[in-house]
Amino acid sequence: MEENIFETIAKKYDSTERIELANIITHKVKEELVQAKDKTFIDYGSGTGLIGLQVASSVKTAILIDSSENMIEIINNKIEANKLGNVQTLVADFTRSTLDVKADIVLVSLVLLHIPDTKTILERLYETLNTDGKLIIIDFDKNPNVYHPKVHNGFVANELKSLLANTGFKSTTIQQFYHGRNIFMKQDATLFIAVSKK
Repeated sequence: MEENIFETIAKKYDSTERIELANIITHKVKEELVQAKDKTFIDYGSGTGLIGLQVASSVKTAILIDSSENMIEIINNKIEANKLGNVQTLVADFTRSTLDVKADIVLVSLVLLHIPDTKTILERLYETLNTDGKLIIIDFDKNPNVYHPKVHNGFVANELKSLLANTGFKSTTIQQFYHGRNIFMKQDATLFIAVSKK
């Protein structure tokens, strides 16, 4: 089995830079959760919960899912320390199989770039959503200066939009919302938010 790099970096994951970027993303995600007090929310590929734990108060139930047991252990410690009653965690990898979990809103923040088969993961996330559910993707615009054998160098909005339409999503809006220095493999990059309705 391939080693999960995130198991190795979990304990050092919450760096100042990652926390700053997570705060910028959290602010944007919260705009999408204004009327979500009665909703079930999944943060897929949640890492150490830098975003999912901050938005948990905006929803009824938050389920943080990651393929790394060490990441989930860190989240569980944070849940206990902050006494967060509406947050659950799961260790799972949707690229291998889906779980019998359903949600009204699914967030995938800086996760798609790590998954080789974008089409399959979008199909699995679509299946996870309830009818009229909402998928929120946050990722980087395509960046020709980035190269890594295991990471996409970002996404082209129109290509992602048609992929989401082919998956079955009724509508998608994509908006750039932040440009930062050295935020993507030590390169300047632009973040976008894509919101798709099932």
